[in-house]
Amino acid sequence: MLISNGHGEDLNGGLIADGLRQCAPGVELAALPIVGAGSAYARRALPLLFQGRTLPSGGMVYQGLNIWKDLAAGWLQQSVAQLWTAWRQGRHYDLVVSIGDHVPLIFALLTGRPTVVFLVSTSSFYEGRLRLSALTRWCCRRRRVRVVLTRDAFSARDLQAQGLAKALFRGYPIMDMPPPDPGQVARQEGTRTLALVPGSRFPEALHNLVLMLRLCSQLGGLAGDGRWRFLVAVVESPHWRELEPLAASVGWQVDLAGGALRSASARLEVRLLPGGLASILAASDLVVGMAGTAVEQAVGFGLPVVQLVGRGPQFSYAFAESQMRLLGPTVHTVGRRPAERGELQEAADLILRLLADADLPARCAEAALERVGPPGGSRRIAETVLDTLAEGRSLS
Repeated sequence: MLISNGHGEDLNGGLIADGLRQCAPGVELAALPIVGAGSAYARRALPLLFQGRTLPSGGMVYQGLNIWKDLAAGWLQQSVAQLWTAWRQGRHYDLVVSIGDHVPLIFALLTGRPTVVFLVSTSSFYEGRLRLSALTRWCCRRRRVRVVLTRDAFSARDLQAQGLAKALFRGYPIMDMPPPDPGQVARQEGTRTLALVPGSRFPEALHNLVLMLRLCSQLGGLAGDGRWRFLVAVVESPHWRELEPLAASVGWQVDLAGGALRSASARLEVRLLPGGLASILAASDLVVGMAGTAVEQAVGFGLPVVQLVGRGPQFSYAFAESQMRLLGPTVHTVGRRPAERGELQEAADLILRLLADADLPARCAEAALERVGPPGGSRRIAETVLDTLAEGRSLS
């Protein structure tokens, strides 16, 4: 039973499920996504023990007034129903995998079953030392929690030094994306290619993309800038139909049928590529990011990242600043307030400096290994889960 609480957490859970199916095709799997509809599981045809719905905060409950919006939308009733599901359904599974922070861990312990914890939502890189909450630490020390997996090797070493011997690093599943498809998009000589990553929470992602369109216009207006190419990984959502008036307000036209946006002068084009993040990252020189997991994947690909500050609820300055601490010196945030003309000009200048830095690729490659890790984490975590499952059965 896989329990997770967020878009990135669901993605990790789905990738771990892929690894489990590869290692043990006969294993019975089910998922309990606590935030949203669990699309990462549904795409893999994993049974969902509770069909939730996306709430206004998109999981960012404790920022601003989001908790009140979520309460009005039925958050409390949905949470009680999910807790009931964990308690009633969990007893039918031999092992529970908790993916996220203390929230799915509490759900996992409620099942009464042996548990593997993947603390994907925190890292020692944030402050130099992992300061788990008293509740999380208490839960992780329960005998029922057999293994505590971390998202990077630094965090595992830190927790072991703090006395949590069961802490291990087995890899970070988000790097096990489908391989890039050169047929979808490939590198172009003599062209500066930027990946635009506006996030997956709507409608915030649309407002983030409009901010990026303004940055594209800024770059296109620089003298002697050469050729630019802009690529966007499109996630499925009915909200895309709301993009046209937003883009028009900043001088861009939308051609959803043709998969592109064009500037008023028609000199610049932004290509929209559905489900093509790996292909886009492989073809890009730099990422403009206003997202969580996708920015981590960009760093894992060895790319520099420039972050703009948005209006939230997710991508505020606080979130962007924490990403810099987590992912290291190849991630840059421009400004401390929602980006306007001055910040966009600063971002454009920074992008040109980064693209001209001959030593940057080597620093990015180092950050990729240290902060994210190599591919193969899904299978290594799956092997750890299956080993734990086998140990539990031998004890029973």
